[in-house]
Amino acid sequence: MYAVIKTGGKQYKVAPGEKIKVEQIAAEVGQEVVLSEVLAVGAGAELRVGAPLVAGVSVRAKVLSQGKHPKVRIFKLRRRKHYQKHQGHRQRYTELLIEAIDTIEG
Repeated sequence: MYAVIKTGGKQYKVAPGEKIKVEQIAAEVGQEVVLSEVLAVGAGAELRVGAPLVAGVSVRAKVLSQGKHPKVRIFKLRRRKHYQKHQGHRQRYTELLIEAIDTIEG
């Protein structure tokens, strides 16, 4: 079974037991989070697509760590104008372990 979830403005295809890195979520390490924005759920040949969300489905995940991605270096240059600008950025992430995809049959 797999699900397509939306978090941090991005979409991720997840299955139980997988580890993913998503945009930072305000949660402590070891805490369980529930991701309720599920766009699609599939099992084998069966696929349920929401409009825009699938009703009664959520994904449970455990926070493994909080961290920062490697530094992205930005360098801007205007030739012949003596303009140079250096900048760096490290995006924060939350690493999640997908525990289960919960469905409420109704």
